[in-house]
Amino acid sequence: MAKENIIPIGPFHPLLEEPEFFKFYVEGETVIDADVRVGYNHRGVEKLLESKTYDQGVFLVERICGICSTSHPFAFTQAVEDISGIEVPERAKYIRMIIGELERIHSHLLWVGLAGHFIGYNTVFMWAWKYREPVLDMFEAISGNRNHYNMFKVGGVRRDIKDDDVPGLLKAIDEVEKFTSMLAKSVSEDPIIQARTKNIGTLKKQDAIDLGVVGPVARGSGLAIDNRKDFPYANYREVEFEKIVLEQGDVYSRAVVRLLEIIESVKIIRQSLKKLSAGPIETEVREIGIGEGIGLHEAPRGEVFHYSRSNGSNYPERHKIRAPSFMNVPSFKKTVIGQKISDAALITAAVDPCYCCTERMAAIDPQNNKTLLTGEELVRLSQERTEEIRRKIRS
Repeated sequence: MAKENIIPIGPFHPLLEEPEFFKFYVEGETVIDADVRVGYNHRGVEKLLESKTYDQGVFLVERICGICSTSHPFAFTQAVEDISGIEVPERAKYIRMIIGELERIHSHLLWVGLAGHFIGYNTVFMWAWKYREPVLDMFEAISGNRNHYNMFKVGGVRRDIKDDDVPGLLKAIDEVEKFTSMLAKSVSEDPIIQARTKNIGTLKKQDAIDLGVVGPVARGSGLAIDNRKDFPYANYREVEFEKIVLEQGDVYSRAVVRLLEIIESVKIIRQSLKKLSAGPIETEVREIGIGEGIGLHEAPRGEVFHYSRSNGSNYPERHKIRAPSFMNVPSFKKTVIGQKISDAALITAAVDPCYCCTERMAAIDPQNNKTLLTGEELVRLSQERTEEIRRKIRS
């Protein structure tokens, strides 16, 4: 029997939405078991919210996730608005949707680029991030910030989308749509990418149901769930778009889901801009009544859920948050056992946890606590596997 080694991944990094810890048990090149743990680096956001006004709370929850920084304000404001039945103006609803879908585009493009890096396609990395830049530029034009946009407030949004911003916004999403369509076609035709991703890290539909996964991880395993369709909020019921669902449940399926969702986001933004009629962008909110409320948002990684309870003061009595990584990360154990260690980094990426976590890797010999492989070397193994497949296909 080959000697068993342990590969720990994580858990600590200040940017992680939910810091996670993976431990692989490896015999030779094969992962024979995995231990997945969450809940590290507790920041006490829920408790801190009890000492923040509802307006201050929006800024706090925006910093739960650095990549998807508007996802939590989207759900937070809906939860608070639900308590008192606050109606958001139509223009503000569409602005919220535009910001949310722009964020989905930039998050998915970020994922595509890093996934390309993991398999040694650094051209994909550079091109994906190139087309992500105009999206971030539009965030800056609209809100003043490339990240943490500070657009949301209870009752509406803080800033309007000006008429002068619309041409640049349309140009940015046109470029993204063309690039994504080209990339999706390339992925479907490239035998090396298919060899690296098809039947790799498969999560069966029943396992996806049992584990309660959300977002692209769920839709890549045949679960047709999407809060924008299932529980329409803002004005999502007023626009046309498709749920992207694939049945295979492998890395390839999760990649294709994200690529095609970018195109659907472009459709939503175009329709929202056309429906962006004149009017106020916020409802004046003087107080929050006594009661409970919930808010849901389909973030790039999946469902974000917020629950808020008010005692009639200007501070929430209790606020509960559940982010998608908390649901998706445990599925990793089902997808990595029996796979090659050279595929482990890619399978981790397919779940779409925060990527700085996957960089903090090392393969350890448990007998003498000696480092066998660094994180960079694990990525190198993945890239070398791509080259090996490329040589076999060409020969």
